[in-house]
Amino acid sequence: MRLTKAELHQLMSNKLNKAGLTREHADMVADVLTYSDARGLHSHGAMRVEYYAERINKGGTNCNPTFKFEETGPCTGVFDGDNAAGHVVANLAMDEAIKMAKKNGAAIIGIRRLGHSGDLSYYVRKAAESGLIGISMCQSDPMVVPYGGTERYYGTNPIGFGIPGKYGDHIVFDMGTTVGVWGRILHARSKNTEIPEGWAVDAEGRETTDPHKVHALLAIAGAKGYGLGMVIDILSGILVGQPHGKHVSSMYHDLTAGRELGQLHIVFDPARFGAFELFTQGIADTIKEINAMKPAPGFDQVMVPGQSSAKRVAAYEKDGIEIVDDIYEYLKSDIIHHNRYDNKSPFAN
Repeated sequence: MRLTKAELHQLMSNKLNKAGLTREHADMVADVLTYSDARGLHSHGAMRVEYYAERINKGGTNCNPTFKFEETGPCTGVFDGDNAAGHVVANLAMDEAIKMAKKNGAAIIGIRRLGHSGDLSYYVRKAAESGLIGISMCQSDPMVVPYGGTERYYGTNPIGFGIPGKYGDHIVFDMGTTVGVWGRILHARSKNTEIPEGWAVDAEGRETTDPHKVHALLAIAGAKGYGLGMVIDILSGILVGQPHGKHVSSMYHDLTAGRELGQLHIVFDPARFGAFELFTQGIADTIKEINAMKPAPGFDQVMVPGQSSAKRVAAYEKDGIEIVDDIYEYLKSDIIHHNRYDNKSPFAN
């Protein structure tokens, strides 16, 4: 099924509103989800709606939160999300960060007590579109072994960057700190196919290509990815007074309770370091030079982060966003959820 962005947004907003979110908050969450689907990141788009709806319906998302933002210095602050929908909290906190950075040159905003906030590139792109450099990082469920370990401790702990460019050609990059993702492993289980080497380990800490034996994920680049994931957990968790490491709550355990997650936005003004025009011209020159490189075998063009998703956006604008039929049927139905997620561990078969 192919839908326009407006059609998909309306369906998702309606479902989230029916589950219990205010229309304003449902629209904000749907903004981020539509953004993800339009860029081909379907793992963070419409397929998440039923999970969110179940958590909202069961009380694990606060539908009438009291947000608190405290400026703790000219360039620092803490945003308390009161366990509201994570997309709403992260978005409002980015608005505060942008205002502070425009006024004072920089902003470091710690965010506490929010739910899953989805695609980080949405928030850092917002900073880039305001002429600022944005960095965002957050915690996630413990499903990654520390380098050399056998027990799950850290999450996939993503980090994103948004850098303003000339003529709206921004560089936007976000990544998780693991080689593979759980969704791909669960898909391999359903198809009974192997996963690539280097993605995961079994309960003894040995690498495995059997998706049914996967006990935990592996960090990117061994010890380097492990260290990066640790730093992200410290800065988005311990720094803002949230649970850390293995104490971070699971997405799927007790959907009646708030997640108590932490996130960190860092935003600063490149114009405070030199002429803004020179900076954006440098970004434009970088993009032009990289795009002009001779591509390696199997590639049509060398691109910078954000360009491939921009091409998908253009294609979807023309042909519509492709949504799996089952998800489309759920979105247009009166069903809120099927009890698929509560206490359903992603580690189960």
